[in-house]
Amino acid sequence: MKYTVHISISLILFMYLIYGQDTLVRPQIDLAKTAQVNQSDSYITFPTDIGNLEPLMFEANVNPSFIIRERKDSRLMAVLTAQITIRMFNEESYPVKTPSYIPQISVYYLASEKNAADRLTLFGKMAHHSNGQDGGFYDSDGNINLQTGNFATNFFELGLLKSGFSKTLNAQKFFKSAFEVHPRSWMLEELHGQYSGFRWHNAFLAYKLPMKMGHRGSIKADFSVKAETTWFLDNINDWDTFNIKRLSASLTFYYHPKFLEDIGFFVQYYHGIDYYNIYFQNRLDVIRFGIMTELLRF
Repeated sequence: MKYTVHISISLILFMYLIYGQDTLVRPQIDLAKTAQVNQSDSYITFPTDIGNLEPLMFEANVNPSFIIRERKDSRLMAVLTAQITIRMFNEESYPVKTPSYIPQISVYYLASEKNAADRLTLFGKMAHHSNGQDGGFYDSDGNINLQTGNFATNFFELGLLKSGFSKTLNAQKFFKSAFEVHPRSWMLEELHGQYSGFRWHNAFLAYKLPMKMGHRGSIKADFSVKAETTWFLDNINDWDTFNIKRLSASLTFYYHPKFLEDIGFFVQYYHGIDYYNIYFQNRLDVIRFGIMTELLRF
């Protein structure tokens, strides 16, 4: 019995010496990685949506980021992004209708100590959202012109990002809270009263890391989960203050298989208003599948 105990203890110590430090290494989260978490992911969906979204061949979000900073350990950093969202409809000739153009500039400031276990980052964003059309907002029947109707708004967003590491789950966690404001003079007059100009965003993200981190260079998370909510705070469509229609929410699971380098698979449930520019009056309940280039590395 004592011999078995000694062997077991020796094996445990041996395994710890081999793997222990790899498992306990805390990933290094610099300001660039924090900003990358806050930028929307680039993805392409499969034509297998489940729900009330119009039949699509795919939806794609292209979101390259260009970082502006003095040096790698700077507390202050800017990010330029030329975000474009495209839907190809499963119709004759497979048309791409009114893409969303959302160019933006974001500024991030690390408010906590650089080597702190839990980090607090403040950020601000200025953005433009339009669909590249110049037709009348309404068609001849008085309905919103989804084909060529002009949609345009400008907005700013202010918020915070808090990050931490869970040893128990071996996961990196992020929490975001921010307010998005579209001043009335910054949006089309036709949008007043029916397009929300004051929004409260919250998000929680967790990246499950490989059990062996070590010093093998950058590591890709095994999988991640993201929960996001948006609540419309202003007077819109004469909705009551606590009308559930004010809520938009999504839950996304992302898996990165070992045999792929920079892309992985995701499944997402989305409930709320349609975020695709002039389609904002549509309400969606949809489950989507696709591939995503979540390039965050630890």
